[in-house]
Amino acid sequence: MDQAKSTDSPPTGENNKSYWRFSKQDFFPEKSFQSWATYRSALRKTPLRFRDRLVGRSNDAAELGEVRKRSENEMKRCLTWWDLTWFGFGSVIGAGIFVLTGQEAHDHAGPAIILSYVASGISAMLSVFCYTEFAVEIPVAGGSFAYLRVELGDFAAFIAAANLILESIIGAAAVARSWTSYLTTLLNRPSNSLRIHTNLAKDYNYLDPIAVVVLIITSTIAIISAKKTSYVNWIASLVHSVVIVFIIVAAFSHADTSNLSPFLPYGVKGVFQAAAIVYFAYGGFDNIATMAEETRNPSKDIPLGLLGSMSIITVIYCLMALSLSMMQKYYNIDREAAYSIAFKDVGMKWAQYLVALGALKGMTSVLLVGALGQARYTTHIARSHIIPPFFALVHPKTGTPIYATMLLTFASACIALFSSLDVLASLLSISTLFIFMMMATALIVRRYYQRGVSTKPHTLKLVACLLIIIASSMATSAYWGLNPQGWAGYVVTVPLWFAGTLGIQLFVPQCRTPKVWGVPLVPWFPSLSIATNLFLMGSLGSDAFVRFGLCTGVMLVYYLFFGVHATYDVAHSNYEETVGMQIEKVSDMEKATMKG
Repeated sequence: MDQAKSTDSPPTGENNKSYWRFSKQDFFPEKSFQSWATYRSALRKTPLRFRDRLVGRSNDAAELGEVRKRSENEMKRCLTWWDLTWFGFGSVIGAGIFVLTGQEAHDHAGPAIILSYVASGISAMLSVFCYTEFAVEIPVAGGSFAYLRVELGDFAAFIAAANLILESIIGAAAVARSWTSYLTTLLNRPSNSLRIHTNLAKDYNYLDPIAVVVLIITSTIAIISAKKTSYVNWIASLVHSVVIVFIIVAAFSHADTSNLSPFLPYGVKGVFQAAAIVYFAYGGFDNIATMAEETRNPSKDIPLGLLGSMSIITVIYCLMALSLSMMQKYYNIDREAAYSIAFKDVGMKWAQYLVALGALKGMTSVLLVGALGQARYTTHIARSHIIPPFFALVHPKTGTPIYATMLLTFASACIALFSSLDVLASLLSISTLFIFMMMATALIVRRYYQRGVSTKPHTLKLVACLLIIIASSMATSAYWGLNPQGWAGYVVTVPLWFAGTLGIQLFVPQCRTPKVWGVPLVPWFPSLSIATNLFLMGSLGSDAFVRFGLCTGVMLVYYLFFGVHATYDVAHSNYEETVGMQIEKVSDMEKATMKG
C-alpha cells in the first residue's frame, strides 16, 4: 500500500527552475532510469514490483496535496458553475449528434434511433452521478484516473490512464475529421473533396490536413488560459444553441409521421448496436470533472455544471434524433451530413448551410473543451509518473499544462490525418464504456470499503458481490450478442445481478458517507451503471474489441517496461527529497554560470 506524504495545501508555485527545459531528469528522474545498470536491475524485479503496484493505493489527501505539487505551479481557480455548464454543452454537443445520428439511423436503428439515444443517455447519466460524487470529494485535475487510483489501485488506474489517453487522442481526431466533412457541406463541395486521396488501405486513404490545422488552433487557445477558453466557449455554444433550436423547430415543421414506419427496421438488436455507437455523442462530460482543480467552489459548482448540462443535453439529443427520423425515411438519411441534406431534400436548401455552420461551431467547442480537459487528465497521470513527469508541469503564468496539451495535440493530429470517422468511433465508444464501468465499480468500493475500517468478512462479501454483478452483466451482454431473440438466459443472468446488488445492500455496511453530495440509491445506481455499460460494450462489433485489445496490450507492454518501475520508485523512495536536491543543484549551477 502507498503511504505517500500528503497535505491539503496547494502547490506554492515557488520554483527557481525554468519552465522551458528538456533535461533527462525532467523525463526520467526515478532511480530505476539513472543508468543502464539500474534499469536492468529494475527489469529483473518486474514481477515483484508488479505485484506491489497491483495492490498499491493512493488516498484523497495525497492526490489533493503531494501529488499536485509535482506540477511545480498551481492551476488557477477561476471557473464557476456557469463556466462548467457551458463547458458541458461545448464538450458534448458536436460531431456525435450531427454525424453519428445519420450514420446509425441509416445502418442500424432506423427511426428507433431515438430509443438508442434514450438508452445511451440513461447509461451516461448513471455515469455522471458517479463522476459528480468523486469530483466533489477529490477535486483534482486527474478525473477518473485519480479516483480509480484511490479506490481500485495503481494498476487499475494505469488501465484507465491508458484508455483515457487513447480516448482523448482518438476522440479529438474523430471530431476534427467531422469538422472537415461539415466544412465541405458548407462550401457545397463533393464529399472528401477537401481531403487528399492516396493509395493507402481503405478507411485510411483520405488525408485530412484541415483537421490537423483545426486541432492546432483549438489547442493553442486552450493553452493561453482556462478562463479565456471559457469566454470563447460561451460565444460558440450560444451560437450553437440558436442553431439547435432552429433545427428542432424547422425539422418538426416539415415532419411526416409516415417516415417513422417501420419503426424498428433492424430489430431491437439494431437499437442497442446504435446505442453503443452514439454513446460517443455523450462523451466529453468527464472533461468537466478534470476541471475541478480550477473550480472556485467544487462542492456547489460541479453538481450544478455536470448534472444540469447533461440533463438538458439528453432531452436535446432525443428531440434532434426524432426530428431527423420524421423528415426522411431512414434509408434516405445521408450518413455524412444528415441534417444538412435532410433540409435540402425538404426544400430548405439554404438551411443546410446554417446547419453546417452550427455543426462546425459545435465541433469547434468540443475540440476546445477537449483540449482543456484532456490535457488535465494527462497532467495528473504524469504527476503519478506513469508517463514522464515532464508532462505534469504547469506554466507559472498561464496556469495551464502546456506540454501535456502539446503531447495530445501531436498524437491526435497524426491520427486525424489518416483515419476515417467510422474506424475511430467504435474504438472510442468501447474505451469510454470500459472506463465508465470501472468508475461505477470504484464508487461502490468507495462507499463500502475503507482501509483500517472494513473487516475481512465484509471485504470478502463485497468482492464476491461485485464479481457476481460484473459476471452476470457480462453474461447478459454475451447472451444478447449470441441470441438476441432468446430470453431463457436472462432468467439466470438478471436475477444474479439483482442478487449481487441486494447482497451488498443487506450484508455489507457502508463505511463512508459523502460529505457534500452523493449518488442516490447506492448500490443500485452504480450497479445498474456497470450493467448498462457492459451491455452496450457487448453490442459493439468484434473489430472494436480487437482494436481495443491490441491497444491495451501495447500499453501493458509499456507499463511493464516503464510505468511499473517509475511508480514503484515514487512510492518506495524519498522522491521529493531527491527532486529537491536536483532542483537546488541545477539552481546553483545556473547561478554559477551567470556569475561566470
